[in-house]
Amino acid sequence: MATPFLAGLAVAAAALAGRYSIQAWQAYKARPVVPRMRRFYEGGFQQTMTRREAALILGVRENAPPDKVKEAHKKVMVANHPDAGGSHYLASKINEAKDVMLGKTKGGGSAF
Repeated sequence: MATPFLAGLAVAAAALAGRYSIQAWQAYKARPVVPRMRRFYEGGFQQTMTRREAALILGVRENAPPDKVKEAHKKVMVANHPDAGGSHYLASKINEAKDVMLGKTKGGGSAF
């Protein structure tokens, strides 16, 4: 007499667990996509910019290909452009970082 009761209880528990799993999966898929915020370089600038510092400013590796450097430069400049309320000093440092990474430096450093 107890065996059919226990079997029914096990089936009910499995059904409830399955229902909960399906609801949890649907809620997981329906959640809004939240981009992960990347941390950019925090700190003072060196007198003459090194390749390492330039890579930290742009958020790329030191041996990144030119297309990745240009893409990263564009993203950082959109966030810090002087016409959009950004700093002229930071914009010049970002441009200097791109030049260092692409090998276009003249050795003069920043205008500031």
